[in-house]
Amino acid sequence: MSITASQVAELRSQTGAGMMAAKKALEEAGGDIPKAVELLREKGLAKAAKKADRATTEGRVHAYLHSTGKLGAMVSVLCETDFVARNEAFIEFCNDIALHVSAADPKYLVREDVPEDIVAKEKEIYTKEMEAQNKPADVIEKIVEGKMNKWFSEVVLMEQPFIKDEDMTIDGFVKSTIASLGENMQIKSFARFSI
Repeated sequence: MSITASQVAELRSQTGAGMMAAKKALEEAGGDIPKAVELLREKGLAKAAKKADRATTEGRVHAYLHSTGKLGAMVSVLCETDFVARNEAFIEFCNDIALHVSAADPKYLVREDVPEDIVAKEKEIYTKEMEAQNKPADVIEKIVEGKMNKWFSEVVLMEQPFIKDEDMTIDGFVKSTIASLGENMQIKSFARFSI
């Protein structure tokens, strides 16, 4: 199948991929643009995983302030080099993270940051709720696990659905940005302020 320049241009506009990468993905997908987008995404995540062990010693602190002046957030995001830290795409990424923190109000960065007593209390509440409905023990366990995962996706930043793309978590957004910028990065901390 022959891949046209307009197909390559469309895929590039949707993904930000390079010309040769877009053409190769379209060839692999047989000209199917949605399938090519998925292929590029998978390759990007694989690249991000390879970069995960690299040291992140540069970065920036970025602030977002809502137009009302009553809501804002600050994030600390690390990357490998000061060149990337000054890059417009990295600054935009930091702004998107700060905007998300303002809107979604996460309480913890990663699941491991949630204190054990809070996790135990949530689990206990869900378990009692299911026991009151006289559910079998094995069913209760599965339902509680599902409810806990849902709860984590509400309070843990890295597990929250990204406000600009609900199909992607913040973790996925970070990995896709790592793939596009070609450098390891991580969200180090965040704070949300409101009146």
